[in-house]
Amino acid sequence: MWFYLVTLVGLYYLLHWYREKQVVSNLQDKHVFITGCDSGFGNLLARQLDRRGMKVLAACLMEKGAAELRNKTSDRLETVILDATKTESIVAATQWVKERVGNTGLWGLVNNAGISIPLAFNAFLKKEDFAKILDVNLLGVIEVTLSMMPLVRKARGRVVNVSSVLGRVSLFGGGYCISKYGVEAFSDSLRRELSYFGVKVAIIEPGFFQTAISNSDRHLSHVKMLWDQASSEVKEIYDEKFLLSNETTIKLLDKLSNKDLSLVTDCMEHALTSCHPRTQYSAGWDAKLFYIPVSYLPTCLADVILFWTSTKPKNTP
Repeated sequence: MWFYLVTLVGLYYLLHWYREKQVVSNLQDKHVFITGCDSGFGNLLARQLDRRGMKVLAACLMEKGAAELRNKTSDRLETVILDATKTESIVAATQWVKERVGNTGLWGLVNNAGISIPLAFNAFLKKEDFAKILDVNLLGVIEVTLSMMPLVRKARGRVVNVSSVLGRVSLFGGGYCISKYGVEAFSDSLRRELSYFGVKVAIIEPGFFQTAISNSDRHLSHVKMLWDQASSEVKEIYDEKFLLSNETTIKLLDKLSNKDLSLVTDCMEHALTSCHPRTQYSAGWDAKLFYIPVSYLPTCLADVILFWTSTKPKNTP
């Protein structure tokens, strides 16, 4: 009995391993458009795919980032300036991509660009603070995808959306977690819709990694600015000790953040090059062993864990 059970489980994982290792043919002929290539995951992925021989179309926010990326890659890689918050910039970038891919279409679209500031208690924030993040992390992803969708459909290609473990477990106030929850929902609906056209959609859910948008000094200076601008009523409720405890939390997360960005870009590369990509990829041991398991717990248990590991206001009952 046990022998047959172990054999079946072994055969299942062997088949799973074999499917995961199957690679799409003619990768050197396929174009991939990546947003947010100035630094971080997007920059590393662009260089990674370029080394693999793919035709990378890298979108950067600043010309400086684009020039530095071109200096580190082959002549195959081309760059374009893209501001994901501006429709005219997205339209221009789409036309630029269309001219390069021609009738073959766009094999891969990687929505990687994002921002994270401000992260703070919601009471410290205004509507504009939420909108600033949502414009890039969610609405930007949606508009870029809708604009590029006809090119991806033509190639029967891939859409890879970068979410986060914070799209499963909301640890902070502000727009970042909201935006990542939105990316998860948008990706799910997109995956079902585009499956009819042979297009595959994957979500990348990294844990905490050391990138430009997770820079602790920038977060701390912004939290200090929000405190200075807060009303006397909010300061009375939250107390200045909030700054110290919040600083401790941010520095701890920064210290525990993973420096190996290839754990994330390897997931992106697999989603773009595998014959059988996964629908969701978790990257980092903190994502696999803590945040994602917590997201499956009953709400009452998850709340207990997250409440006692979070920064709390002074006047908490």
